[in-house]
Amino acid sequence: MARWTADDMPSLSGRTAIVTGANSGLGYETARGLAAHGATVIMACRSAERGAAALAQIRSSVLNPDASVRALDLADLSSVRSFAESYEGGLDVLVNNAGVMAIPRSETADGFEMQFGTNHLGHFALTGLLLPALLTRPGARVVTVSSQVANIGHIDFDNPQRQRHYSRWLAYAQAKLANQLFCLQLDRRARASGSDLISAAAHPGYAATNLQSGSGGISGRIMGLGNALVAQSAAAGALPTLYAASAADVTGGTYYGPNGVGGTRGYPRRVRFVHAAKSEQTARHLWEVSEELTGVTYDALGVS
Repeated sequence: MARWTADDMPSLSGRTAIVTGANSGLGYETARGLAAHGATVIMACRSAERGAAALAQIRSSVLNPDASVRALDLADLSSVRSFAESYEGGLDVLVNNAGVMAIPRSETADGFEMQFGTNHLGHFALTGLLLPALLTRPGARVVTVSSQVANIGHIDFDNPQRQRHYSRWLAYAQAKLANQLFCLQLDRRARASGSDLISAAAHPGYAATNLQSGSGGISGRIMGLGNALVAQSAAAGALPTLYAASAADVTGGTYYGPNGVGGTRGYPRRVRFVHAAKSEQTARHLWEVSEELTGVTYDALGVS
């Protein structure tokens, strides 16, 4: 794994993958890498126009890619349900990548704080609704993209929607910690059910994408400067996700990120989940809250 790159990915011919937020940044590079190695890739994008432009880019750089675009707005549970209900066939890889970062407080169509609602609840609902398709394929994988910002995360069960004392960065950290808690709890539930479903996570380190610019204000300008001066490319930042989605030695309950100093850049390696993500009590509580808020349960696993 020391210097693993996308060139080391195995053939994914015959496998189907869904990548959320595939129109730009990490999602685009993940979709392109999967398509380049033979996977049938569904690019789940909120904007059909941007999705089509990204697909055209992939077609210009990958020989005969089997890729398509489908509409998905993770900030709207009706869109999530529509996407899942219209999906047909088995599913080998689901990459929960899309997200928003450090934005001013706003709400999803269902009244959730935007970062918690999009980054966590939207993907929780999507994964649960696609679970029957995943379980038809042996060794199917769910790869959830988190962030090192999860290190300062705390799940505020008394104020999960952050109506009081909103901090854009603490709200983002809560959502990214929720991603790790979800990954580990899905792995526990899969193992308890006897399923061979693999739930893994990844983070990109510090990668230059348009996600940073969405935070706006001074922090957005500072991160834009960081993108130009110190960040690694989006293609490099996508390597941990591609590793988790394709490498033969990946097992459930594992987490991948860059191997450089501070985990900000470098080649993918297995890394540690943040301490708070390892709490089974917190994970169970978050799972129950997520089921209640989304109305989605994971009955296909047959465990509670």
